[in-house]
Amino acid sequence: MACGFRERTPRTLERNEVFDTATLALRAERKLLRLREYGEERTLTFKGPPEAGPHKVREEIETRVAEAGAMRVMLERLGYEVVFRYEKYRAEFEMDGGMAVIDETPVGNFIELEGEAEWIDKCAEAIGFTAADYITLSYASLYLEWCARQGLEPGHMEFSSPKD
Repeated sequence: MACGFRERTPRTLERNEVFDTATLALRAERKLLRLREYGEERTLTFKGPPEAGPHKVREEIETRVAEAGAMRVMLERLGYEVVFRYEKYRAEFEMDGGMAVIDETPVGNFIELEGEAEWIDKCAEAIGFTAADYITLSYASLYLEWCARQGLEPGHMEFSSPKD
């Protein structure tokens, strides 16, 4: 990748399951509970509500999980259920001060810049983007918008899904 980035992780399939209660209590509070399988890594992530602003900023607590299946069962026993599954191919690149990821999803390709706001703005400009190009929506929101444009009933954002 240009701009002095070094490959951190080659293109790898990532599978995500978003959990919530039957009443969607976490969604109502703009929180997220996600189980991710990325290559050989398994992680459980909690994300707090996003803060207002041009950059996507939210509390994130993450821990590695030894067995995704066991964690899934524990979450279900606690009353959570999978409300959305999504897949993407992700390649990660790093540079002093931040990271860039390229996500290939069933609804389009995206570049995500992670770092301090000043670094993000500087890097975005170097690769030809301005703040007007920034997208701070979640993949679930992007998927719902895509389904609406395509006239499709939403399901899960998976490569194998016939709706994709």
